[in-house]
Order: sequence, then structure tokens, then C-alpha cells
Amino acid sequence: MSQIAYPFDAYPFDIGACPSPAYVMDDALLLRNLELLRQVQERSGARILLALKGFAMWDSFPLVSQYLVGTTASGQDEARLGFDTFGGEVHCYSPAFSEAEMAVVLQYADHLSFNSPTQWQHFRERVAQAPRRVSCGLRVNPEYSEGKVALYDPCAPGSRLGTRAVDLEGVDLAGLEGLHFHTLCEQNSDALEHTLAAFEERFGRHLAGLKWVNFGGGHHITREDYDVERLVRVIRDFKARHPHLEVYLEPGEAIALNTGYLVCSVLDIVENDGTIAILDTSATAHMPDVLEMPYRPEIIGAGEPGEKAYTYRLGGLTCLAGDVVGEYSFDAPLAIGDRLVFTDMAHYTMVKTTTFNGMRLPSICRVDAASREVRTVKTFGYEDYRQRLS
Repeated sequence: MSQIAYPFDAYPFDIGACPSPAYVMDDALLLRNLELLRQVQERSGARILLALKGFAMWDSFPLVSQYLVGTTASGQDEARLGFDTFGGEVHCYSPAFSEAEMAVVLQYADHLSFNSPTQWQHFRERVAQAPRRVSCGLRVNPEYSEGKVALYDPCAPGSRLGTRAVDLEGVDLAGLEGLHFHTLCEQNSDALEHTLAAFEERFGRHLAGLKWVNFGGGHHITREDYDVERLVRVIRDFKARHPHLEVYLEPGEAIALNTGYLVCSVLDIVENDGTIAILDTSATAHMPDVLEMPYRPEIIGAGEPGEKAYTYRLGGLTCLAGDVVGEYSFDAPLAIGDRLVFTDMAHYTMVKTTTFNGMRLPSICRVDAASREVRTVKTFGYEDYRQRLS
């Protein structure tokens, strides 16, 4: 491996100790986020849940569970994972539950949010007969959003997510104990404040008889420019207006934001209207948000196209023509065998990977916060691919 452009001492851990490709979680960075989230809970009075849809690396849950009160799930398997590996409260929401799934969810959930009054009325008797007490709520649509990407806007016209205020007219909500809204995506606390005003305007009359309100996810609390003071004020003001209500936040990204990496290797270099480096990873299989969001992930030591002396288009290993991460420039030429390190590769990566084209999933590693030792948590092989298909 060439060490001209990327000596190991340029990295926060020994990348040579990792398999390639591999997701690498840095416990020191995770702890930094968790400490901030604990402060937010203590100062605001809100309870913060880990949204498993964003980050579900359960090997880290013995650490994370020391700081957060529980998990929130999108269905039966996430609910069971949270119950089995995290503990604490287990919240669950789905756009719709089947009979079979509800039977499983009721074994693990403490809080259950339904997407519509129809689902609540269909399952209310079954919930009442559940082996554990379940506090039920309804997801509502405040019909207000500042999201800029339509794919991630749950309040867009025609949305299937949540119930509008107009659709609650004359509906019997007896037995429900909470309301749940989720409108944010990678946003600051000003967007929450504006959304909360719309929520209270449309649904405030329902709050008196409830026990809790879930403010959903999308709160980028651990981002460097996030206004934590405003978040604390917004939550405390809401609780002052409604002192009988417990407030929940369920971010996924904020827990693992800027805590992980994807280590990969250059397999080949080809020419076609520019120089292309083929990597042993894939945008579509291993970092799908790069294509779905879309966005351009950062690479340690790399710059924008043309910023440094040598520019490459970085391509993935699948047959998808558009499996391209983007263009990056480097101080020295890349060579076959060089390793590259993508940053912020913990949330919405491991939970969204595929084995398309028979691509093996990246290994999973952790870096000890104190010793900086790299530990390989999990590797994947043929059986992981095979067992999904028959």
C-alpha cells in the first residue's frame, strides 16, 4: 500500500488494523455526542430515544443505554432488537401494522403510535389484552415543514404519514395517551420551534387529556452549528404550557453523527474522460444516502475536484452505471492498494446496506475511546448473502 498520500498518522486510528471495506465506530466521538444529549435531557426535561432506523449497531448499546432512556422502532424486529439489546423504554410506530406484526410488537413495546384513527380503533381491544401495559398514541400531521428534500418530507401534500387535524373531527380518541409528530430532517431547533407552533395551533385542544407528546426525529442536536440553547428553551416553554405532558425526542442521526468512518481500498484505476478509481465499496450498496439524498461525503485528506493536484472520480464495485460516489482531488496520485477513509459513516449506513450484485457487506469495527485499539466486531461472508434469498 502506498503511504505517500495517506500515512497512518494522518488518521485518528490505525486504518491498517481494519478489514477493507469496514465501517468503523469511534467510541470517543460517540461519547462526545452522548454527553451532549445527556445535558439536553437534564436541562430540558425531555427524554431522548435512539431511533433504530438511523443507527442500530447494537454492540454499542451497553454504552449508549447509559445515556438515553430507550429506543424507538419502526416495526416488530426493531422493537425486539431494542428490547433485547438496549433495554429501557421501547417505542414503536408504523404507517400500518398487520395482525401478525402487532402480536409481536405487543410483546416488546411500552409506547405504541398509530398512524390513523382506523388503526387505533382496529387494535385498541387487542392492546388492552396485551401481556404488558402499552401507552398508545396517534401520529399527527401538522401540515407544516421546512424540509428541502421531497423524499424526506412527511408533511408534503398527499403524505400517507400521520393524521391531519381535519381528519380528527368527530373521531373518538378515548384511550389514547399521546400524540406524535415527525417533520424534521437534519434540521436545527428553529425548525422545531416553528413546527411546534403549527402543531399546537392544530392539535392543542387535544393535549389536556394526554400524558405525552413525541417530537419525533430529525433534530441535528450534535451538529456543530446546532442551537442547543434554543432547543432547551423551546422544550421548557412547551412543558411550562403543558406541565402534565412528558416530552420525547427520537433522533437517529444525532446519536451517531460524525462518529463513524468507512474504510475502503482502491482496486483499479482507469481512464475515461478523466481518471477513475474503482473502490472495493459501493455507493448504492454501502452508502445509499449518497445517491438517495443525494450528498457528497467527505474523505480524510481529499479536496474538491481540482482543489488539489490529482482529481479522480471514485466508483463503486457494482454493475450499476451510476454507482459513483463523486469526484475528489488528492495531493499525490492514488495507487492500487491505497486506502481511503470516508467520514460520517455511522448513521443511515449499516441500517441501509444491501447485498446487490452479491456485494459483501462491510465489516464493522470499533475504536476504543482510551486505548485507540481497533476491534473488529463483525465480518460478513457468503452465508449472509445466501440466507437472504431462499
